Amino acid sequence: MDDTAARPRRVRRRIAFVLLAVYAVAVVLIAFWPVPVDSGAEGLLARIARWLPWATHSRLEIGANVVFFVPLGLLLSITLDRSRYLVLPIGLLTTIAIESLQAELLDQRTASITDILANTAGTCVGMLIAAVFTRPRRGETD
Repeated sequence: MDDTAARPRRVRRRIAFVLLAVYAVAVVLIAFWPVPVDSGAEGLLARIARWLPWATHSRLEIGANVVFFVPLGLLLSITLDRSRYLVLPIGLLTTIAIESLQAELLDQRTASITDILANTAGTCVGMLIAAVFTRPRRGETD
């Protein structure tokens, strides 16, 4: 691949790296907030459950945990590019570290295997999105 063809890939990787750094700060703030981040949303969650009976607090929490880690899978896939095989282990280890530290450091937060599974699923979804949008186009060489 010549330098002209590689330039968009490098720019995309740099942008993804910057976004990944911003996302990492947001993850640390959310994951290590001293109280559950949804603690002030009981009224809203109750209204949602009345409108959508299947949308229980538990299901919404699992969905939020999946969505929470989609950017990790997406941005790591773009940033690591040719080392994408590392994305899933990084996502899994990141969520295990978060849950373990929450259990040890935060009295009002609860570590959960369900969160680990949901976060890892979110990482996978992000990887799939990256694979769809960054695959070589017909006629392009990688």
